[in-house]
Amino acid sequence: MEFFIISMLNGLSLNFAHASFYMVGAYIGYTLSQVLGFWPALVLAPVAVGVLGALFEKLSLRKVHKFGHVPELLVTFGLSYIILELVQLVWGRTSVEFRPPEALQGPAFTLINHATEGLSLVMGAAPADMCGAAAQAMCSPFPATRAFMMFVAVVMLASVWLLLTRTRIGLVIQAALTHPETVETLGHNVPRVFMLVFGAGTGLAGLAGVIGGSTFVTEPAMAATLGSLIFVVVVVGGLGSLSGAFLASVLIGVIQTFAVALDHSLLGLVQGLGVELSDAWSNNSVLRLTISQVAPILPYLFLVLVLIFRPRGLLGTRDT
Repeated sequence: MEFFIISMLNGLSLNFAHASFYMVGAYIGYTLSQVLGFWPALVLAPVAVGVLGALFEKLSLRKVHKFGHVPELLVTFGLSYIILELVQLVWGRTSVEFRPPEALQGPAFTLINHATEGLSLVMGAAPADMCGAAAQAMCSPFPATRAFMMFVAVVMLASVWLLLTRTRIGLVIQAALTHPETVETLGHNVPRVFMLVFGAGTGLAGLAGVIGGSTFVTEPAMAATLGSLIFVVVVVGGLGSLSGAFLASVLIGVIQTFAVALDHSLLGLVQGLGVELSDAWSNNSVLRLTISQVAPILPYLFLVLVLIFRPRGLLGTRDT
């Protein structure tokens, strides 16, 4: 039971962001934390990344917007390489030691599965005498960094949803996306709206970068690792759907986390379903791979299935 709960929480704490600005946020956060500390860096780094994102939209992306999505894609693709090279020039090609603050080090809580008393929860780290064979209990700590990550992710999602659906600003943003000419006739500066929205989005990516960089690892490869997964999340969730992106990120995070935690082979899984296999198939090296070994490709298999059976995505309103 404790395996299920910890794996579920680990999966839910995974998040997504624009990969390149996510990386920039992590490195700027690292630099600021060396001077000001982690908490000021958590506030200032997203602001800096948001300003950079707004400038990029105004000076580059806006100029190719009228030519369609392919030029926009190529521009952002080129930007990712430029950012990667700049990051390596400034901070080097190896990882930097970006540690979370003392308040986020250690477990947020510990699940204790006792042989006779069942499942219980202790805030923080459980005492040593409560865990192990002598106490007849298995302890599963949940890191405070992941709990903080989950909290910030929920706040970010709720804030964006409330902004888009409950405020006048959100109404203007949604109208500018679908009817820009009408919005301009009402006196709104549509290019400025797009610039501010893009800047806000990259700022949120920078915030995710500060938290993700201190929780996992801050290195030049972090953008490439995340970039393809972001594409899967957006397509699976459905283009233009905030709730779809959230649902897709949760599903993919949970699928990967449970898969990594399972050490059973594909052969054992097939046999567990009652399927009889010939000797040739039983000795197949592919079937002898463990589920944890194939975990990295599961999101892409999920993407293929979604594109086959629901091309518009889980909650999308138009075909992708």
